[in-house]
Amino acid sequence: MSQAAENVPADAENQAKRFCEVFNKLKTEVHKAFVGQDEIVESVLSVLLSDGHVLLEGVPGLGKTLLAHTLAQALDLDFSRIQFTPDLMPADIVGTMVLHEKEGGGHELRFQEGPVISNFILADEINRATPKTQSAMLEAMQERQVSVARHTIHLPQPFIVIATQNPVEQDGTYPLPEAQLDRFMVKLLVNYPSEEEYLSILGRTTSLHQSTVEPVSCGSEIMQMREIARTVPVSEQVQRYAVRLAMATQPGSEYATESINRSVALGSSPRGVQSLILLGKVRALVGGRFAVSCQDIRDVAAPALRHRIMLSFEGVSARVDPDELIREILASLKELSD
Repeated sequence: MSQAAENVPADAENQAKRFCEVFNKLKTEVHKAFVGQDEIVESVLSVLLSDGHVLLEGVPGLGKTLLAHTLAQALDLDFSRIQFTPDLMPADIVGTMVLHEKEGGGHELRFQEGPVISNFILADEINRATPKTQSAMLEAMQERQVSVARHTIHLPQPFIVIATQNPVEQDGTYPLPEAQLDRFMVKLLVNYPSEEEYLSILGRTTSLHQSTVEPVSCGSEIMQMREIARTVPVSEQVQRYAVRLAMATQPGSEYATESINRSVALGSSPRGVQSLILLGKVRALVGGRFAVSCQDIRDVAAPALRHRIMLSFEGVSARVDPDELIREILASLKELSD
């Protein structure tokens, strides 16, 4: 018996069924207010249940903020919206020490919490803030804590950051550094709605009828679902496939294609492999399975890796699309036999 099979819980079928029920409840509730974009909604839910963070990229007006707010409502979690601007300071995000007058006289310093101390953070237009302010999010996203003076404040769980950015407007923006991009489990590209989705949007937003989003889950249940996802076994063959997929994005690697060597400066870090495996586990559960397949890894490859491929000067000049590079890698990389 393989190690993966030994790790399968006795009630794996029931756990997978329960996981699907929670996932589908959340998806249905989000779609009461958010029209279409099924793949985007499923990906955001997958990241939530994988204990990661999301970067949404798209032009204004496509519902990125609405998606984040609606999901927070469906979860009944504390929600904070941070509008990033060039004059935003780190203390505006994490909080600061404030001098308070004591009842019996005298003064004392007390910590006043910033908006990042919440369960659900919408970091709107994150690329409009300076690198100094963007870096204030790094500790919160990676360590699930913030440090102010000599105080360390642990963030409430579950904790997720959904950041948005506009890929077109570049004036007054600061591109996210590679270290910060790497903290996002996925980068999702939000596209324009279809014709039918436009009609549905009009029906929901230009009439008297307004959909009400109700809480259908809670923080404790999300934490339980994360534990279930972690127990899904992954065979060594699938793990090696995920590792080789990430290595194939690295120029000079034995698995890199000619296009990667020519157009890429930096490839995926180990966080990319971790993202592939965790997202693959969620995808397997949503599919009613308690084992990850190579197809699950392929299905999550683009969102998990596209922001971890840094193009070289030649790649940028040729306007190479990272998604096209990933498709090329997937076509060239073979599955391992048992």
